[in-house]
Amino acid sequence: MSESAGLQFVSPYAFEAMQKVDVVRLAALSDPELRLLLPCLVRMALCAPADQSQAWAQDKKLILRLLSGVEAVNSIVALLSVDFHALEQDARKEQQLRHKAGGANGESILVSQLQHGLTLEFEHSDPLRRLRLALSELLAIMNKVADSNGEWFLKSSELFESPVYLEEVADVLCILQAELPSLLPIIDVAEALLHVRNGDWFLCLLVANVPDSFNEVCRGLIKNGERQDEESMGGRRRTEALRQLCQMNPSQALNIRAMVVEECHLPGLGVALTLDYKPDTADDAVSPLVSYVSGLLLGTNGKVRTWFSMFIRNGQQRESSSVLWQMRRQLLLELVAILPRSRSTHEPNDSVQDAESSSGYSGLREEHVVKASALLRLYCALMGIAGLRPTDEEAEQLLQLMTSRPPATPAGVRFVSLSFCKLLAFPTLVSTPEQEQLMVMWLSWMIKEEEYFESAAGVAASFGEMLLLVAMYFHSNQLSAIIELVCSTLGMKIAIKPSSLSKMKTIFTQEIFTEQVVTAHAVRVAVTNNLSANITGFLPIHCIYQLLRSRAFTKHKVSIKDWIYRQLCETSTPLHTQLLPLIDVYINSILTPASKANPEATNQPITEQEILNIYQGSAGVRVRSRYSITTQLLILYYILSYEEALLANTKQLALMQRKPKSYSAALMDQIPIKYLITQAQGLQQELGGLHSALLRLLATNYPHLCMVEDWLCEEEVTGTLPLLRRMLLTSNTWRYSQMQLHHAFQKVPSSCPRLIRILDHLTLLSAGDLIPYAEALTGSMGLLLGPGVPRRIPQTVNKLWMVLNTVMPRRLWVMTVNALQPSVKILRQQMYTQNDLMVDPLIVLRCDHRVYRCPPLMDVVLHMLSGYLLASKAYLNSHLKETADFDRQSQTISNLGLGQAGQPDTPEVTREELKNALLAAQDSAAVQILLEVCLPTSEEQGLDGARRAEVEGQPEGGLLSDLREVQCLICCLLHQMFIADPNIAKLVHFQGYPRALLPLTVAGIPSIHICLDFIPELLAQPQLEKQIFAIQLLSHLCTQYALPKSLGVARLAVSVMATLLTVLTRTKRFAFFMPTLPCLVAFCQAFPPLYDDVAALLVQVGQVCASDVVTKTRDIDPLIARLQHLKQKPKEVLVSGGGQSKLSLAQRAAEELGGADPDVQLCYQIEATFMDIIGTSLYGL
Repeated sequence: MSESAGLQFVSPYAFEAMQKVDVVRLAALSDPELRLLLPCLVRMALCAPADQSQAWAQDKKLILRLLSGVEAVNSIVALLSVDFHALEQDARKEQQLRHKAGGANGESILVSQLQHGLTLEFEHSDPLRRLRLALSELLAIMNKVADSNGEWFLKSSELFESPVYLEEVADVLCILQAELPSLLPIIDVAEALLHVRNGDWFLCLLVANVPDSFNEVCRGLIKNGERQDEESMGGRRRTEALRQLCQMNPSQALNIRAMVVEECHLPGLGVALTLDYKPDTADDAVSPLVSYVSGLLLGTNGKVRTWFSMFIRNGQQRESSSVLWQMRRQLLLELVAILPRSRSTHEPNDSVQDAESSSGYSGLREEHVVKASALLRLYCALMGIAGLRPTDEEAEQLLQLMTSRPPATPAGVRFVSLSFCKLLAFPTLVSTPEQEQLMVMWLSWMIKEEEYFESAAGVAASFGEMLLLVAMYFHSNQLSAIIELVCSTLGMKIAIKPSSLSKMKTIFTQEIFTEQVVTAHAVRVAVTNNLSANITGFLPIHCIYQLLRSRAFTKHKVSIKDWIYRQLCETSTPLHTQLLPLIDVYINSILTPASKANPEATNQPITEQEILNIYQGSAGVRVRSRYSITTQLLILYYILSYEEALLANTKQLALMQRKPKSYSAALMDQIPIKYLITQAQGLQQELGGLHSALLRLLATNYPHLCMVEDWLCEEEVTGTLPLLRRMLLTSNTWRYSQMQLHHAFQKVPSSCPRLIRILDHLTLLSAGDLIPYAEALTGSMGLLLGPGVPRRIPQTVNKLWMVLNTVMPRRLWVMTVNALQPSVKILRQQMYTQNDLMVDPLIVLRCDHRVYRCPPLMDVVLHMLSGYLLASKAYLNSHLKETADFDRQSQTISNLGLGQAGQPDTPEVTREELKNALLAAQDSAAVQILLEVCLPTSEEQGLDGARRAEVEGQPEGGLLSDLREVQCLICCLLHQMFIADPNIAKLVHFQGYPRALLPLTVAGIPSIHICLDFIPELLAQPQLEKQIFAIQLLSHLCTQYALPKSLGVARLAVSVMATLLTVLTRTKRFAFFMPTLPCLVAFCQAFPPLYDDVAALLVQVGQVCASDVVTKTRDIDPLIARLQHLKQKPKEVLVSGGGQSKLSLAQRAAEELGGADPDVQLCYQIEATFMDIIGTSLYGL
């Protein structure tokens, strides 16, 4: 709006006086300044105030005195004397008329036919007509704005353009808006004024006379503004008007700028306001312009970033007078202001290449470093995000700044890193050979000064690691990784074409960093002390990781093992994210050669002695090593991952005839794996993904350390109740030593009270504090098997054992197995090792037989058994993988020599089958041994009979015994084994076990119902014993699980019995039916619909038996007749017979026939079965 350049605007001083109604300041204004504010002051003096205070009355007098000498006040008073109500009615009628006419200029109610031009009419008119003329013109413009649908226009209005009457028109405009606010909303008036010449001047006067509307007017203008204000005349006029408003009220300039960003409109206005902004206190670090533009382009709001980037792209096509070019000029001036004075693109003399003189030659002043870094990031954002194309001057000065040498401070390190990344991101800045030579010299200076900067600045992450990392990326052609590194360092996402890095790649790989130089330099780089996630930036570990990935160390025969070991020893929490990938790629470089041509080109693994040093002092006692828990967990992760990778790569290693050494079992036995995992569980937040990775490796290689019951037990040990118990721990708890505990055990049972007191105190200790007592506790377990030991002692020992099991299970198990051996083995000093127990888990059950009747210790034995069964499976699987491929490879080679290359696959299948068979035999043997343990001994049977006689009438009294408790523990374990592998249940029941245990197993093992699935297969076996066992098992299952499936299997069993009746010999018939006929009673009791089939079977069996004894001296026909009668009228027989039991019938049969004839005994057995079926069906006997 250059047409208003010669007009006087309201000064900030005058506006602030109006805003605060400061009469003293108003009185100090000059007449021209005061003239602009007269409409508001006159209304203030004439209108009745809301403030009736004495202070305002005095101020009002001063205002009247101030206005008394101004001639223009009279005309304004005359304007205020008009009937504004009538004027508003006429204006509204005219609006309606124009609306009906479609906006055409027709009859006007406000203004009659004009005789002269608008300016002359205004000059000759009275105040009312002046108001009508201005109102009519203003309403016409407002209506046109409303109907323009956003299209820009400039209304030529004689009234608003005549320089003679501008002040009078401004007075009329201010009075109209103040008196008719509903007809003339100030935001709509402001919009209309943008479409006339001198609109910004009118707008400033209008707002100055209504100062409270400043923010409202500005927000309205911004909201209705264009997204890109530099592209249209309307946008530029709006920006200029708002800029004039902010110059009138500079204290609100930053708030208006915030509105611009919030609405994403008028970006040029935001920049212009920033250029106009003059802070009260200058910030030497970063200028307001740099802060503002950086915030827009590097902020988190993507919408704002896109909006401002479009402004930059479009603005480059405009002439140099635009706001964008003003911004670029200001940024360039700030950049030049901080450049070292002696900077030049010419090559400096060799005499100034030492550190001190070079820093003096082109040193960046320390107070300018932060500002320089901010400018670099801003130019990166402008060029990379907003698409700014730098001019030759800008590119030259930027390169001068980037290759300057800052002081050795943390900010200096940051500046060098940013400069280096900017060179990589925008290599086009280097265009001439002189500039390229300057860049090479600067990179050489970086390499030379890296160590000095790191030590002097006191930072762990220097730019040397970044240089090394970029060099490695260039050598391995990982250009995308370089781009990611650059974007990460700069803190912005920039689109960098990989092809643009070709020049930098040539410089790095051929002039500065050859691959051999990179590897040799990397090994000499010091490890990062106390490496953790708190140390940000690019570290030596990043460089080593990339070199390991590219196999540079093995290619150039550089040993990296010691560096990795030292770095793992220098770690702390929170865990650095690069450590786990480093270990993984290191393991891969140990096992996999860099090339097939050179299979020996691998790195060396960490030695066992180095690993033992990490855990020194942790074998058998609580871990109190000089190394952090992070180091110990990382080494554990390394070992487990190494062993897993070794098994996974067995085939490839066998083909290459390589067999890397595996870590020994003795080493693994000395690592407190479970204790470390427990510690890691409490540090999951600090350890990142290490805890979950360790759990995965444990579940694969050490499943016996991941049993569900162990995790549940740990919850009990580490839960709230144990914590509350330990809060009661007194200071004298440590008075009991391991030796005192050992002596108390040795004097059992006389020392039972003292032993109980010691054990109770030990229960208050944490699992880690209990470790020193483990040997004394386990070594004395055998002493608890003697007579006279209170039950409380083994129960407490069991509890302490379970607590220790959460931190040292493997060593604890070995000590416990050796302590519970029979006394004969102990005298022979036959001690088992961890490996012995994994090869043969059944050793656990070869303990002192008294353990089988001590439930607390039996619970411990069963826990160890389940663990070693899992360990044995893992051991055999790993052993098979270790040896199979090497054996197969050697056999293939031998077969090729013998001409039998088609046979190598057969042994592989056989080995797998043998392994599965061994595991199945192992599990089934354990189950069979445990089932035998459940059988009562002859002494227990005698005691049980006596106990039952004593507690006649209390049938449950006999169940309260150690035997029953052991049976319950065993049944729980068998239940878990059957659920884990149903094939074990099938195998055990195909093998069979004592029938006396069937009531116990069916009632005590809930998962035994799965036997219903394979009983038909068991019935089909040719062995008579298996068929008998199947029917007896089925009879108990039908009673326990009266299900439709059980009914079907029972019906099948009755059918099989009927079939066998026709094919069995006389001897086998007696052997089969004597034990199975009583089972029919259970079938009928569980499923009454089977009564007819069972009765028919019994009669048929009786007839077959009778036919074999027809030649006997005694006639058997009366018995057959009774059987038929029993089948037809069972109730009558039962009533007349008085419900004779099976026992009485069997006795009678023995008395009558002397028990000599099997068929006769079978006949009486049939009759007894009939009577039992009838009795149970009628009376539930």
